[in-house]
Amino acid sequence: MAEKPVYQRILLKLSGEALMGSQSFGIEEPVVKAIAEEIKGVHDLGVQIAIVIGGGNIIRGLAASHRGIDRVTGDQMGMLATVINALALQDTLEKIGVTTRVQTAIEIRDVAEPFIRRRAIRHLEKGRVVIFAAGTGNPYFTTDSAAALRANEVHAEALLKATSVEGVYTADPNTSEDAELLRRLTYQQFLERNLRVMDAAAISLCRDNGIPIVIFKLMEPGNILRVVCGGDIGSLVTMSLDDKVVTGTVAP
Repeated sequence: MAEKPVYQRILLKLSGEALMGSQSFGIEEPVVKAIAEEIKGVHDLGVQIAIVIGGGNIIRGLAASHRGIDRVTGDQMGMLATVINALALQDTLEKIGVTTRVQTAIEIRDVAEPFIRRRAIRHLEKGRVVIFAAGTGNPYFTTDSAAALRANEVHAEALLKATSVEGVYTADPNTSEDAELLRRLTYQQFLERNLRVMDAAAISLCRDNGIPIVIFKLMEPGNILRVVCGGDIGSLVTMSLDDKVVTGTVAP
């Protein structure tokens, strides 16, 4: 039986670190190709895909500020790093036949379109993957916040955050043997527990507009497709623990 998506339009949040693979810095091409193939598999089902990508494989503004660089300057450098990653992903997607557009929150017209909400929605309606780069265009805001903002702006039915672990844990699973995977939780529980998988601003934006968040492990082949088709993987964050995802919406 063919896979059937439960979402028709998604916002996928990718970290810059995901592109590093086994390296300590930069972009590992086989990893980018593997991610692109996963995205293509979802795109082939007719799902409209928007992507927000981070820049942590190149530079993080906060980390740069700790090394003496002005925080605003460091964040601007980080925004430019996300553009590099977006162009790398775009190139890889187009080589495997997926039409793609990059839109940036800061104007770099020679390499990408400026972010225009209606144009982005039109690209999605025409079946193009849209990659949003340069975060929100403002310092002090993370790419998680950018992902939540763009998900709201393009009316995404869900925000999918790809991570290096299975989902949301009670503690860091890499350092704590007692860390427990939380398969279901509400926005309020996420905020009250001060869980750090996503920042509070991003959670609040999704809560205010009822956008479900699925947090899952990226480098598990087929996981993006499983999430889009309603598979019981990762952690689902919604308004109520009684909510369930039904045909692209959250319904009681």
